[in-house]
Amino acid sequence: MRLGQRVISREMIVQAADGYELVEEYPEDKYLPSYLLVGQRGEERFHVLFGADMDGQNVRVVTAYYPSAEEWEADLKTRRRSL
Repeated sequence: MRLGQRVISREMIVQAADGYELVEEYPEDKYLPSYLLVGQRGEERFHVLFGADMDGQNVRVVTAYYPSAEEWEADLKTRRRSL
């Protein structure tokens, strides 16, 4: 539901698949190991959190969003340090 509010369509997520870069990994996440990736379609760069169901050989989109410049460096892969 939130994907629609953030205007990151399924199409954008799929079209960016070849160029995703790993930002963070969460192997002990609550339900499934998950991975935060940065993707790009045209000039738009965004984060997608995927859950990896290794047993079922599925990948699930948990959330997608435009990263905040207040929280992320310009590369969108490095979190800014809190002061």
